[in-house]
Amino acid sequence: MNWKANCAAVIPCLNEEGTIGPLVSEVRRHLPRVIVVDDGSSDATAFAARDAGAEVIFHAVARGKGAALQTGWRQARRSGFQWALNLDGDGQHAPGDIPSFLRCAGRGTAKLVVGNRMGQAGEMPWLRRHVNRWMSRRISRLAGQALPDSQCGFRLMNLTAWASIPVDAAHFEIESEVLLRFVAASFAVEFVPIEVIYRSERSKIKPWRDTLRWLHWWRQVQARKTSPPTGHLSPAACALTR
Repeated sequence: MNWKANCAAVIPCLNEEGTIGPLVSEVRRHLPRVIVVDDGSSDATAFAARDAGAEVIFHAVARGKGAALQTGWRQARRSGFQWALNLDGDGQHAPGDIPSFLRCAGRGTAKLVVGNRMGQAGEMPWLRRHVNRWMSRRISRLAGQALPDSQCGFRLMNLTAWASIPVDAAHFEIESEVLLRFVAASFAVEFVPIEVIYRSERSKIKPWRDTLRWLHWWRQVQARKTSPPTGHLSPAACALTR
């Protein structure tokens, strides 16, 4: 696989002028094409991203992380890319981990490769760690397989597979929605260990609002009586060394 020709990075952003430029520069060392979706920022995020070499798409108003990701995925697919590597724009994902994702997808059948922070879970903020584990247990039970870090936004996704499934989430529930949809469609899902980075930047997640939104999404999933078949998670879970 010629990843530089077949994979674009997609980064959703909201007011990340302080981190997006260095992030784009680091990502472009691995994948030259970087698509930044500016989701209604009020700062200079778009200018910093463009100066670092990214293609920038604007949302006039904030529509949510999920909507921003789907805008980026559509653009990547229209541009002829087969894969999208997704990172958050706040610097919490280390571009040095990108080769682990590419190796995992390149040597197996995975259509979705997800970062796994649980090997360094103690480095995560207490609330984020416990909410993630709580959500991951419920999603794993519904999926019928172990999904150790269901909320991680650092992912490598096959765009043809994504285009074949219904994904409607517009906000932070996008990670859960995509994961369950891929498992339900019998697409192979793998996990790779990644570095855990939490600096002083303020998370865009609003704990109460976004938890309530996730619970609303969860009730809709259960109402649909979604019963994904057992997926293809390998026992080793692509435990690659970086």
